[in-house]
Formats: sequence, structure tokens, C-alpha cells
Amino acid sequence: MSKRAVLEVIALGVEDAVAAQAGGADRLELVTDMAADGLTPPAATVAGIRRAVDLPLRVMLRLADGFAAGDVDRLAGVAAGLREAGAEEFVLGFLDAEGGVDLAAVERVVGALDGCPWTFHRAIDRAADRDALRKQLDRMPGLDTYLTAGSADGVDDGLPVLLAEAGRAGEPGYEQRLLVGGGLRLEHVPMLLKAGVDGFHIGGAARPGGWDEPVSVEAVAEWRAAVDGG
Repeated sequence: MSKRAVLEVIALGVEDAVAAQAGGADRLELVTDMAADGLTPPAATVAGIRRAVDLPLRVMLRLADGFAAGDVDRLAGVAAGLREAGAEEFVLGFLDAEGGVDLAAVERVVGALDGCPWTFHRAIDRAADRDALRKQLDRMPGLDTYLTAGSADGVDDGLPVLLAEAGRAGEPGYEQRLLVGGGLRLEHVPMLLKAGVDGFHIGGAARPGGWDEPVSVEAVAEWRAAVDGG
């Protein structure tokens, strides 16, 4: 039996979450403030979405624009508060000033997650050496996914990297799911599926009216059909 590809949709609130679930999403990424590329949502938002849908929720741990960790102790405390609000899965990723993974910050925050599954987000697309980053994070507790466009400039430019990394699946540092997002378009999906990619992440593509409008059930359903190979 073939494994169904995962479709993850960004949700900013309950209305988005309900629409994404109705359209066929498998999982939600919860954020706020897309003007800053997505920051940690309030615990009350997470709790409200948790009550409204039964999908897995991955909650962003990012307190300011950019990929520096900032106040790591505060981040760890925020993570603990979100867990109390019902969060069981997370999204994070921190780089140092040279573009390497900030391993100390990642380890500190992951320690507060106490084994919860998490995604390393598109900070990998700004890394000085993405292969080195993957190998440094290999076997990090809970890490099961990399969200990436293959390039800081989006999937169009990153396709060669994505296809190459999909071909390395199972190697040390490449055992996690490749979740493709960032300028992802429907026409990219067949090539990525053929390469073995089984994770797709959409935000703006789920909102034909733009970020000021809620998620569209119909748009998510169109993506659901595409990632199912339809």
C-alpha cells in the first residue's frame, strides 16, 4: 500500500484551521504575524484551534523576525506554556551569525519539548552549509521533518537541491521527512512526488485572496488532489 503524502497548511486562527481540515489537510502549522514570516502564536489561539479541529498541530517557536534564537530561556518557557495549551508538535530553527546551526539554542529548546516531534524550518535555506547542518542535527530528539524550498529564493530555484536531497533519503542526516514549501506551486508537485517527496506545505497558496483572507476549503482540496497524484 502506498503511503499518502502529507499536506500541511498554515493556520493563523480557528477559521483557517476549520477550512484546512475541511479541504483535506493532514496537519496545520500554527503561526502569527506573517509580515515577519511567521512567529509564535498566543497560547489562547493554540488552545482554540486544538478545540476546533482534530488535526495534528505544529506550533512555531520563533519570537522575532530572522533566524537568531534571541532569548533562549524565554523560548523554552514559551514552549512549556504552549504544551500546557495542548501543543504536542513544534517548528523551530536557529542559525548563528555565520549561518551555521545554533546548536546550543536548538538543544536548549528541544530539551523543553521533552521528546515532542518537531520540524526544522526554512532556516535551513539560509544556512551556509545545509549538509553540515543536517549532519549536526542528526539524531536530535524529536526531529522528524525539514521544511525547505531548497533555496532562500523559493522552490523554483531550489528544485535541483530538493531532488538531490530526496535522492539521499535514508542516509545519515537525511532520514527526516522532506516537507517542501516556500513558493511551492501545483506544477511542482508531480516532479517532487516522482522523486519520492511525501510532504507539502502551503500558506499563501491556500488563500487565493491573499493573507488578509482566510484559508479556502476549495484551494486546499485542489492541493489535496494534487499531492494524492490526481
